[in-house]
Amino acid sequence: MGSKLSPKDNALYKSTDEVLHYIWDPIGVAGSPYARDEYYGYLPQVFKMIINKDKTETIVNYLVSVEEKTMGLSPNKEGAIEVVEILKEYKDKYDEEYP
Repeated sequence: MGSKLSPKDNALYKSTDEVLHYIWDPIGVAGSPYARDEYYGYLPQVFKMIINKDKTETIVNYLVSVEEKTMGLSPNKEGAIEVVEILKEYKDKYDEEYP
């Protein structure tokens, strides 16, 4: 990220990383310890979108675009919606825990 994050933002950043790796996981590498950094390139953008409270549709469209245009996969819109809902739940949770 480049700059020091607040404890709340740090917790959300780590959770976003985990969700992208273990739940979004469009190329199916979650079980491989050697691929732990596979989605790091998308992490800052998704984190920024969650912090900025972008619309669900905007974040879903970003994830689907990555799947389709960057990875060359068939997009999984339902999976992307699930990921965004989980991330927004984490955002709400940390907003409550870190007033």
